[in-house]
Amino acid sequence: MCRNIRTLHNYEPHATSEEVHAAALQYVRKISGSTRPSKANEEAFERAVHEIAHVTQHLLESLVTHAPAKDRDEEAAKAKARAAVRFGAA
Repeated sequence: MCRNIRTLHNYEPHATSEEVHAAALQYVRKISGSTRPSKANEEAFERAVHEIAHVTQHLLESLVTHAPAKDRDEEAAKAKARAAVRFGAA
């Protein structure tokens, strides 16, 4: 599950609220051991996702770097090339 959590800092354009929420959801799924909570735990699960997304957004806004921002398309192309080498071209 955690393989889906991607680095969100120092990209241009900045991470969207949807990306932050998706990362928070993956985190909560991983630590809870559940991809879908039971009805009894649904409220706690959703509250945790919301709170983690909120804190994550504050963290991203507070981080400072002197490195140039990465380009999302360029980084995706690099990852695709690494996967092709690792797993063979499809």
